This record gives sequence, structure tokens and C-alpha cells, in this order.
Amino acid sequence: MPSFSTTSTEDVIDQPARVQFETFLDEHRRELNDCLDGLTEEQARRSLVPSATTLLGLVKHATFVEKVWFDEAVTCRSRAEIGIPAEPGESFILDGNDTIATVQQAHREACEASRRAASSLGLDDIVHGNRRGPLPLRWIYLHMLRELAQHCGHADILREQILSG
Repeated sequence: MPSFSTTSTEDVIDQPARVQFETFLDEHRRELNDCLDGLTEEQARRSLVPSATTLLGLVKHATFVEKVWFDEAVTCRSRAEIGIPAEPGESFILDGNDTIATVQQAHREACEASRRAASSLGLDDIVHGNRRGPLPLRWIYLHMLRELAQHCGHADILREQILSG
């Protein structure tokens, strides 16, 4: 079963930028995945905001994001070929087959595939499959950090509301 690195960001202060990026990414990936731990299926699906955002939906969306940035962007395959929604908002939508276990597992697998896809690339290597046009891997890592940090913050707030309510 794919898992997340437990290397601390404190342990990579003197490491090359690539190692730092990957460590910070994995920390955020792990935190988002772990937001579902200890919850019931109902709690994970609970809607507390007007949008489709739920804790389970956030992790499902994070799987979509991994596939957009490390499959579509790197391999130039279309979203249809990858089997992901055409639009980001659709990636929050849950179906009857989505459970904590299946969504966490799909997210772990997507993160592992992302690591493999980027492993042969340098930070300044250009990928050509994103809708914005050619982008360096460094920009993708920075964008992913921003996206994951934002969603980790959402997850913290939603989880706090669920557990205190």
C-alpha cells in the first residue's frame, strides 16, 4: 500500500530544493489524507458550507489535483483518458462508492503515481500537458503546495466543526 514519507520538514533544511519541495508536498498530502482518520462515513460526508466541500470531497478533489498536475501535465493525456472530471468543481462530488477507505486509498495511489511521474524530471524541466501551456516542474510544485495548504486549512476547520458539533 503506497504511503506518505514521514520525513520532517525540519530534517531537510540543508537539503537541495527538490528534496525540500517533495518533503513539504508529502507533509501536506499526508495531512489532508489523515483528516478523515477517526471519522464516521456520515461525518466525512457532512456538508457544513454552501459549496460541495466536505472532508471526503476534499480528499477526493486532492486526488483529482494530483492527476491533473502529474498525469495530464506530464503525460499530455486528456482528462477523459485519465478518467477524471473535466472541471475541478466536479471532483468534489461524491458517489455511493466513495468511502473513507476508498477515497484515502485512491489519494495515496495518486500521490505515489505523482512521485513516479516527476522522478525523472528536474525542477526546471518543462511539461506540456497543462491547459495553461508549458510549465516548469518547479512551478507545478509551488502550485501544488499552495493548493494543498489551502485545502489542509479547509479540512482543519471542517474537522474542528464536525468534532465539536
